[in-house]
Amino acid sequence: MPVLGVDGWRGAWVGALLEGRSVTLLALADVAAVLAVPDVEVVGIDMPIGLSEDGVRACDVAARRRLGRAGSSVFPAPVRAVLRARDYAEARRLSVEATGGRSLSAQSFQLVRSIAALDDALGDPPLGHVVEVHPELAFRALDDRVGDPKSGARGQAQRIRALEPVVDVLDALAGSPPGVPLVDALDACAAAWSARRVADGAAECVGDGAIDARGRPMRICW
Repeated sequence: MPVLGVDGWRGAWVGALLEGRSVTLLALADVAAVLAVPDVEVVGIDMPIGLSEDGVRACDVAARRRLGRAGSSVFPAPVRAVLRARDYAEARRLSVEATGGRSLSAQSFQLVRSIAALDDALGDPPLGHVVEVHPELAFRALDDRVGDPKSGARGQAQRIRALEPVVDVLDALAGSPPGVPLVDALDACAAAWSARRVADGAAECVGDGAIDARGRPMRICW
């Protein structure tokens, strides 16, 4: 059964549908479209799922530590209270109130709308086949030569080289939907590889085993 890797893209999503080595890249308008992809065993999504009420998630700390210099790619997940914020100023206030002083970065706030949409879509109890992943953890597990930022040619080539032994990444890129950026397509492919590992029971995860107030695990897998 295929798996789906998903990466955020300009308010929408890039999906990588993986079956065997074959990958099909998809442009998905919203979370409903992500969850509507049929006959998928696991969805690996590069977006926070379990959310703390009052502090930093252990999985974010562990992921940053594991990535070393690339740890800045792991944005601290907002606390749950921030999901009801109407603007950045309110989000910062709610974060400070909930955490006893920790504000919210602008980069993290840009994810809040997508996090809230995903949180609503997962329902109660949450859909168990949707798992939080992080592409940079996958890339470095695939090939420890991945070290340059994904924004440049060197970093993009390193990530393609890391994926080639496990998925038909060049064929996927050649058939990608118009307008999909290379970096987001590669991240979605890495997320799909992680989803395959989750489905096969071979994934590694970081986190302290905590479950959030809505029953979502606070963990990141690859």
